[in-house]
Amino acid sequence: MHLPFINDLEDVALVLPVALRVNAEGRFSGRGVTIAVLDSGFYPHPDLTEPVNRILYHVDARFDPPRAGVRLGPPRALSWHGTMVAGVCAGSGLRSMYRYAGLASKAHLVLVTTGKPRSHHITEDDIARALRWVVQHAQRFNIRVVNISVGGDIPSDGRLTPLDALVEEAVAAGLVVVCAIGNEGAPKVIPPASAPSAITVGGVDDQNSLDRARWRMYRSNYGTGALGVAKPEVIAPAAWVAAPMIPDTPTHRAAQLWWHLEHASERVLPDVLRTRLARQLLTQEQRRLPAHQLRRLARQRINEQKFIHPHYQHVDGTSFAAAIVSSVVAQMLEANPSLTPSEVKRLLMQTARPLPDVPRERQGAGVIDAGAAVAAALAARLPAQPSPVKQP
Repeated sequence: MHLPFINDLEDVALVLPVALRVNAEGRFSGRGVTIAVLDSGFYPHPDLTEPVNRILYHVDARFDPPRAGVRLGPPRALSWHGTMVAGVCAGSGLRSMYRYAGLASKAHLVLVTTGKPRSHHITEDDIARALRWVVQHAQRFNIRVVNISVGGDIPSDGRLTPLDALVEEAVAAGLVVVCAIGNEGAPKVIPPASAPSAITVGGVDDQNSLDRARWRMYRSNYGTGALGVAKPEVIAPAAWVAAPMIPDTPTHRAAQLWWHLEHASERVLPDVLRTRLARQLLTQEQRRLPAHQLRRLARQRINEQKFIHPHYQHVDGTSFAAAIVSSVVAQMLEANPSLTPSEVKRLLMQTARPLPDVPRERQGAGVIDAGAAVAAALAARLPAQPSPVKQP
């Protein structure tokens, strides 16, 4: 028996879409903006390729020189992080009936794989090689935003590292560079998040709630970056963030089974239990459980593995907070393409809303307010009104 495609809204768990949680402006979705995502690997997920393929280009910068225009192959272990980051930022949300769309769901993407072949370790030199390619080819692809949800090894000592300097060069060239600050809850900032002109993003744990009284800091890093600049600048949701799973992987197949078991009717349940997947994931004793106990077991597995839908998990980390900020930046640039990187940063910080009783050093200007940031971007398009002439 082949498990059918599940795509009903009733099957979606109650994890709030990001758009609600950051007060997003629904009119804008990153049209006309290209976002470069630097990460450990990618997969051409349907949320990025359907109904329109928005992946303009893939570069494998694990090699020196980078291999440009490389076809995205089958998923690797290192494909998960980058695919989820790209999906949180710019996914269409297609498989969730658009509930879990990224805020930049109409933006184009240039995906840049960084690291080294046959290695899970990413160094600052690896990130620099990838970012240098982006800077050199930004005009070709109309790249306006660069999301970097990976980092080096050595915390900033206040001096400008070569990677910091390259971020400064990218920003001077007109790119908005958004960096994740890290998840240790420690007073340290690692390049490229330490670059003065980067928008460095920490995390808020909003408890999957719109009640701001329940919001609290996520365990994100903080501190001083290069040239003494305080980091982070802003914070964004870093927990309970919906992200797409890579199709037809063991994790995705497990999600399909558990959701089928929980929702299958009494008539269909025996057929589900006879599938090869059920025999792989359930013991013989478990397959013999009464229906209500099987459904309880399925719900337990769904919760343990953070499945919120047959095709989505909830994830956490400042990697995804940075992706959300990048998507808001794309909305701002769609609303006002003339904004410079420094203006984008200023407007994001001016419209952010601080968490009460949390030191500024931990949260920067506070939690991003996407709607207010886009409104500020739109207002910046209006010509300044002349001052009234005073009568003598």
